Amino acid sequence: MLKSYKYTITLFGVLFLLVWLPRCGIITQGVNLDVNIPAFKHLSEYNLFTGKMAELIPNDRVLPFDIITPLFSDYAKKLRFVWMPEGTSATYNEKEVFDFPVGAVLIKNFYFPHDFADESQGRRIMETRLLVNRTDGWDALAYIWNDEQTEAVLEIAGGVEQVKWKSLTGEVVETPYIIPNKNQCKGCHVGGGKFLPIGPKARNINSDHDYDGKVQNQLERWSEMGYLTNVPNGEQIPKIAKWDDEDAGTLEERAMAYLEVNCGTCHNRKGPAHTTGLYLTVFEKEPAHLGICKSPVAAGQGSGGRLYDIVPGKPEESILPFRMESTNPGIMMPELGRRLVHKEGVELIKQWISSIEGACGEKS
Repeated sequence: MLKSYKYTITLFGVLFLLVWLPRCGIITQGVNLDVNIPAFKHLSEYNLFTGKMAELIPNDRVLPFDIITPLFSDYAKKLRFVWMPEGTSATYNEKEVFDFPVGAVLIKNFYFPHDFADESQGRRIMETRLLVNRTDGWDALAYIWNDEQTEAVLEIAGGVEQVKWKSLTGEVVETPYIIPNKNQCKGCHVGGGKFLPIGPKARNINSDHDYDGKVQNQLERWSEMGYLTNVPNGEQIPKIAKWDDEDAGTLEERAMAYLEVNCGTCHNRKGPAHTTGLYLTVFEKEPAHLGICKSPVAAGQGSGGRLYDIVPGKPEESILPFRMESTNPGIMMPELGRRLVHKEGVELIKQWISSIEGACGEKS
């Protein structure tokens, strides 16, 4: 009888640990992801991270990666990871996003340091977005973190969270942080009529990353782990400039890198804005398609009374920076993903436009 009682207590204890340890942020098993079942309600159920959830320590085979020039998201910082099922890999593509296998998941965590000048003061994670490649295509899932930073809950409808931080200049910023809904995610993640990831392109991750003290090229690491096949010789792989590093490229290269990431996801020949004729990618060489002396197709109030997307040497007469500086929903570009003006990004584009030589005619 006593032995039976002890066995019951022990069994109960095991079941308790299996159920509650993941919820406490203590993960004891590998990644739990099955594309054939619905999305989990709680982020912790995927077992993507080990230890305390908020520390975002990747579980086995969850690989961290970074983007050379990231999308501006109201100054939020991001920690990115990728995971693929055992025995599967993505296929390298020189210009487009990699071809990922079914079951692959891309993980992007958005957070704000309490003090951008001293990140040791802690941070607040706002959301974790998952892109899960299911048998019928990519599925976008947004998980909103609680105030205690112990869990994130799935919210298909998106949401609004108030956030406050201290900038590098010491300014205290407080603003609503917008978490997009599922349809808004699809509005940007479109290429050739398909819902696709944006970031994992060879040219934007062809850089070094510190893997627990070992610095290694990210594409090399992906290949080494079996996460990427058909990777060419390093010298053949394109690489965009880091937008805010003057030593990483010319002014034009840095401006085009910024525009591609922040505008080119829609403004490309296969994107949602392809009918505008404005193609803001690093591969575009035709001045008119870059907006130089190009009249907008249908800008309406978005033109601000200006005649051309870009007037050489005259950013104050150009539509492009005008829309980047606006927070009016009917004018601002990008239309989604921000509520604030990226002052540093706007300044870069203005400097680039100021450096362009030429004229658009008498009215310029």
